[in-house]
Amino acid sequence: MNILIQNARIASENSPTLKKGDVLLSNGIIKAAGQGLTATKGTRVIDARGRILLPGMFDAHVHLREPGFESKETLATGTEAAINGGVTGVVIMPNTQPAIDSATVVGQVLEIARRTARIPVYTSGCVTKDRAGKELSGIDGMRALGVKMLTDDGDTTSDPAVLLRAMQYATEFGMFFASHCEAHELAGPRALNDGAMSYRLGIKGSPACAEEIIIERDIRLAHATGAHIHIQHVSTRLGMETIRSWKQRGDVRLTAEVSPHHLLFTEDDIGDYDTHYKMNPPLRTRVDRDALVQGLIDGVFDLIATDHAPHTPFEKSQDFVSAPNGITGLDTALVSLHHHFVVTGKFGWDLIVKRFSAEPRRLMGLPVATLDEGQPIDLILFDPAKETTFTQDFMRSKSQNTPFLNKTLMGRVDLVVLGKNVLLERS
Repeated sequence: MNILIQNARIASENSPTLKKGDVLLSNGIIKAAGQGLTATKGTRVIDARGRILLPGMFDAHVHLREPGFESKETLATGTEAAINGGVTGVVIMPNTQPAIDSATVVGQVLEIARRTARIPVYTSGCVTKDRAGKELSGIDGMRALGVKMLTDDGDTTSDPAVLLRAMQYATEFGMFFASHCEAHELAGPRALNDGAMSYRLGIKGSPACAEEIIIERDIRLAHATGAHIHIQHVSTRLGMETIRSWKQRGDVRLTAEVSPHHLLFTEDDIGDYDTHYKMNPPLRTRVDRDALVQGLIDGVFDLIATDHAPHTPFEKSQDFVSAPNGITGLDTALVSLHHHFVVTGKFGWDLIVKRFSAEPRRLMGLPVATLDEGQPIDLILFDPAKETTFTQDFMRSKSQNTPFLNKTLMGRVDLVVLGKNVLLERS
């Protein structure tokens, strides 16, 4: 495979300016990068005039449901959704059935991914057996198979003594902890934010402090043990400011993520009990949403992660309290970030590359994808002038529980190339 991409505007995490250039792809490697490159015989030429060339995205927080909940998603369908959205690597969460809490299950999941996925799949492992919060999982066996992230995501590791012991043990192995922050006793039915909208709809809400208390608790545990703590899907202003404060102290290994839906939506979007906007942590207020956007710009959040959480249409068609929490994001994240933030000038492509491509890979100890000469091919071509309509036929996720269903946004992923393979191409 020899492809010359000419006249592209190239995005980098290191520059807010898009630089015009050409990239020559050959046998899985970027053979040349610069300006004025010409094609030799047998080389396919793609005129990328007006389009943006950038490294493939990497999502460090997805639920692909296999094993156990294949009616919602599989490793095959979830990774195809990733490709559809310009994502070329994922980290899956362990709240499957059985839970990913031992070397045996890790090995099974990685083997399924090897057979069915066209992009790299990495798995996290549970902190505790079956995510029950009582007994440590088979940490060393999972580490031996490459697991770096430990999390009971879907729930908090409720007993701080158990989490402390896990941190003392696994930090010796170079592993880190990703924390779903929620004091279950305070969280209520987990249906929506405790505030004006919950009052209007007559549903008991989950207060912001239920999340904020555990953010503070788990950072303090990491501080005490020297562990690396990664705070997942932050949804509140005060939670973000707690993370900012600890980072400014500089004496704890701390990273954090924010999800596109918490940057884009608020509790007001729930409207008349629309379960597409039901998620955990819930959508908060406009003040929270705006603070999260600013926190991303300021660098309080190290990465963007979708928390892709598919559910069947039947499940999401239940009443608001009974319907499961979750929103899909792999198909939609990049286009929605472009539509709502790049088009409006709120932030640029450099932030997206840094927070949705480079930093997630750094979190996992992986090489960062770049468009430099000599690097492995891992790139996408994005057309900011085209539109994407998120119909059921367009999306590749097995589930379409997203507020973007049948909506049209500016921007389109035109090309995804990974190694020697063209994974997606739109004309």
